[in-house]
Amino acid sequence: MHESRHILVVEDELDLAELLRYNLNVSGHNAEVVHSGQAALEAVAARKPDLIILDVMLPEIDGIEVAKRIKATTETADVPIIFLTAKSSDEDQIRGLDAGGDDYVTKPFSVKVLLARVVAALRRSAKGSADSEILELGSVRLDTDRHEAMVDGSSIRLTLTEFRLLATLMAGPGRVLSRRGLISNAIGPGITVTERTIDVHIAAIRKKLGEHGSMIQTVRGVGYRIVDPEG
Repeated sequence: MHESRHILVVEDELDLAELLRYNLNVSGHNAEVVHSGQAALEAVAARKPDLIILDVMLPEIDGIEVAKRIKATTETADVPIIFLTAKSSDEDQIRGLDAGGDDYVTKPFSVKVLLARVVAALRRSAKGSADSEILELGSVRLDTDRHEAMVDGSSIRLTLTEFRLLATLMAGPGRVLSRRGLISNAIGPGITVTERTIDVHIAAIRKKLGEHGSMIQTVRGVGYRIVDPEG
């Protein structure tokens, strides 16, 4: 029997919200349900959840903005977020991941699949806390425990997905990783993210690294690698 986790469900479709509450509770979790973005922020402030299932289209404040506010707060920045949405385009997925989402599930969906995603996200979250380390390559430094990125001694702001992608590359300098491999290692197996989404994130990381962006090399037809400029 796994440890019971407090999961916040933010969904304005009442029937779906109750369906999720029931199945999460039956699975051994403690589910709390709210129906608006404002109520979600108030619930998180009152009690930090272990995971949030967050609809994108919400009254008052949409799910993207809710996620951004949660991730911008130090006390809740590490809470995993699974987005629920009827939108399935690459651009919508990128918006969700950039806002700090750990997974993106499109409606309609199988409750069984969603529950599996919940377990996977909780497992990744626990593993991330246990495997904290400092990664350094050239002028780039990552503190995976504090989720801090620095270039030439100055802090840069990376989204959660960008941070994970860069950390995955820096963990094996010179090693070529396919786009599929990056999705699996940095975001998680079974997560619905297109290869084009990875390309967009890599482009954003390069831009934020400035003159050091060339450390990330494209291996045509395969994927990406990061190299030590001093090596």
